[in-house]
Amino acid sequence: MKRKVAILLFDEVEVLDFAGPFEVFSVTNELSAEQVFEVYTVAEEKRPIRARNGLSVNPDYDLFTAPPPDILIVPGGAGTRALLRNSAILNWIRARSDTAERVLSVCSGSLVLAQVGLLQGLRATTHHEVLAELKSLAPDTQVLDDQRFVDNGRVVTSAGISAGIDMSLYVVAQLLGEGVADRTARYMEYVR
Repeated sequence: MKRKVAILLFDEVEVLDFAGPFEVFSVTNELSAEQVFEVYTVAEEKRPIRARNGLSVNPDYDLFTAPPPDILIVPGGAGTRALLRNSAILNWIRARSDTAERVLSVCSGSLVLAQVGLLQGLRATTHHEVLAELKSLAPDTQVLDDQRFVDNGRVVTSAGISAGIDMSLYVVAQLLGEGVADRTARYMEYVR
């Protein structure tokens, strides 16, 4: 059975934060005869999203039509600050995280996970420029500043931007084995 991988999109999302994990899970699926992942994007509304530096991206689903994910990915970027006050998206993340096998964040996406209470009592990391913000938002979370990603079992957070690729390859290895992750990285010409 294919695992459903939902990647949240929002205005001012950091491009590599969502595109890196999208590439990892999509390439893994392609190299596995399209049998392991169904990767899709979700936004509050099904309209073009204006990512960082002006890239326009079209989400596959809105919050109401997206299939429930097995893996939920919350990327970061300047737009996460608006998400911290967006009850529709916060409620959707909360509800979807209840049934997801894994919840991942990239960069300042960890702020959003903290806002919905998913980092309580856990260890986490984020982009080096927002470590203090995460500590303030989640005072009972052990915030690590020297890790590319932190695995708490079901919740995995990664540091800034390109660290989302490392985290995604790690999750692929956890779910499908090191050989599959190595083959994906090799195809992407990415050094693991």
